[in-house]
Amino acid sequence: MSTTVLHKADTRGHADHGWLNAYHSFSFASWYNPERVQFGALRVLNDDTVAAGMGFGTHPHDNMEIITIPLEGDLAHKDSMENTEVIRNGDVQVMSAGTGVKHSEFNPNKDQRTKLLQIWVFPNQQNVEPRYQQITLNPEERNNKLHQILSPNAEDAGVWIHQDAWFHLAKFDKEVTTTYILKKEGNGVYAFILSGNVTINGQELETRDGLGIWDINSLDIKATSDAEFLLMEIPMQH
Repeated sequence: MSTTVLHKADTRGHADHGWLNAYHSFSFASWYNPERVQFGALRVLNDDTVAAGMGFGTHPHDNMEIITIPLEGDLAHKDSMENTEVIRNGDVQVMSAGTGVKHSEFNPNKDQRTKLLQIWVFPNQQNVEPRYQQITLNPEERNNKLHQILSPNAEDAGVWIHQDAWFHLAKFDKEVTTTYILKKEGNGVYAFILSGNVTINGQELETRDGLGIWDINSLDIKATSDAEFLLMEIPMQH
């Protein structure tokens, strides 16, 4: 029997700092909910809007896999590994913090906000050498199908991380259905709806809702309107 946890969009933590409008699916910074600390190895899912010309100053991370998915606009990244990049809508970036890394992230545009998802996943090995990876996705590949954007394998599609996790992005027309087969026994899936309405294993979901499911082998997915969503298959033990 599958087990589920439903996180409706309006139950998320919210912090409006003016320059940053952030929604937290899991406990983060000053927002703490003991029932929402993590989903298996998924520790953070932040839905951030950064005002024009603003951003996060240099700050440290260690022993975390950090995935950034820009949804609108651009984000300028600098880090202590000497990477200086701009990530744009259509890109996905991963940073394995490992033994420690410092980075900053800014909206380089003076006339446009930046929207992004920042996701933290606990790694399956501690103190790895820090690494940076960024790719540009082909948005056509998610039209009415699941497009793999992340896996544990450098040879596979998408970026890779130090964890048995697989992420897929999808953009479905209304009434499109699919089945997602989990890649690894014991994993769960956290689905996050970017826009529209999607039914997963009978649970109706709306924009910015999150649904975690585990003790299952597959998911039945149906778009009940035009919809975009992210599936994150994650180890439940870490």
